[in-house]
Amino acid sequence: MGNRLTQIATRTGDDGTTGLGDGTRTRKDALRIQAMGDVDELNSMIGLLLTEDLPAQVRADLLDIQHDLFDLGGELCIPGYTMLKNEQVARLDERLAHYNAGLPRLAEFILPGGNRAAATAHVARTICRRAERAIVELGAEEPLNAAPRQYVNRLSDLLFVLARVLNRAGGGTDVLWQQRKTQAG
Repeated sequence: MGNRLTQIATRTGDDGTTGLGDGTRTRKDALRIQAMGDVDELNSMIGLLLTEDLPAQVRADLLDIQHDLFDLGGELCIPGYTMLKNEQVARLDERLAHYNAGLPRLAEFILPGGNRAAATAHVARTICRRAERAIVELGAEEPLNAAPRQYVNRLSDLLFVLARVLNRAGGGTDVLWQQRKTQAG
């Protein structure tokens, strides 16, 4: 995989550009850099979620996801390179099926919240959706493999489901949206 940093304060980005993994430079506001930044922010939020008291399997799954997100970032930082595999997307499908099997059927919309771990999972979900939008936008401008887009789409679903799991693990339930009746006039 491309260039690895050996020092952090390089000063090479002072001109508003940044280096890609293939050695080329691009503007820091380029679509590719925005997508990479959103994926990095998502990985950081999952790192914050991992500071919570979590069920062991959820913790293990989130650690696997962090490694996958590094693969995704690597793929994004080298145009034309493939790191994320279909098997990683399939693993998310399997984890979704596993966690959904233990949850009650949804009858109402769920508000982001509940306990702190679940609320943090919801924040990670919204960052994941932003990363997905950035990846889709990049893919409209440059060739991209399907796996990155598919992965973040599945991951946002999984983070929603994990928020539900974490509310139950903490002794709570989903926070249901209650439609307010308004009078016309």
